[in-house]
Amino acid sequence: MSTYQTEEEQVEALKKWWKENGKWAIGGIVLGLAVVGGGKGWMEYQRVQAENASANYEGFAQAARGNDLDAAIQRGEALMKEYPGSTYALFTALDLARLQVEAGDKDKARTRLQWVMDNASDEAIGKLAKVRLARLLLDMDKLDEASTLASNPAEDSWMGEFLSIQAEVKLTRGDREGARSDFAKALEKGVSNPTLVRMKLMELGG
Repeated sequence: MSTYQTEEEQVEALKKWWKENGKWAIGGIVLGLAVVGGGKGWMEYQRVQAENASANYEGFAQAARGNDLDAAIQRGEALMKEYPGSTYALFTALDLARLQVEAGDKDKARTRLQWVMDNASDEAIGKLAKVRLARLLLDMDKLDEASTLASNPAEDSWMGEFLSIQAEVKLTRGDREGARSDFAKALEKGVSNPTLVRMKLMELGG
């Protein structure tokens, strides 16, 4: 499903950031909590929680890489339940959504993406889930819902993605001129797959 996978590069970038900086981020959080709350017990608890979440995520990722959907779902849901506020849980839900789209269970994937939106404290991860959900709704022919999610995007690095979704909605509804305009704006603002957007714009005479 090409409309769903155009954000894969952004997910990989986020994962790389977490792999490179996650330990330092956790260390900073733990240190801050220790200073405010005091006590070595709380600091040790946070360290153990972070290590457990990391180990559980590795188990989930291994099942996902092995295309063992049942095991991935079981391990992923356990991680999300046990560590709902962690970045690992957010990445797990994003990966589960992808796996379940590939398996044809789009309704469940929709639920996963909504969960990320509802639980993400990191704006970038929340926006990524929103873009993915809008594209999934578009693929499910739920144009009104997709349009609502993509409407009024903030003037930030995600604006182009939301504009491209608006263009897709308009194109599906037969508004070729509106789609052409939004595709052109999306390219100006920047999208994760400019080649695809440029091809669609050319097809519309852009």
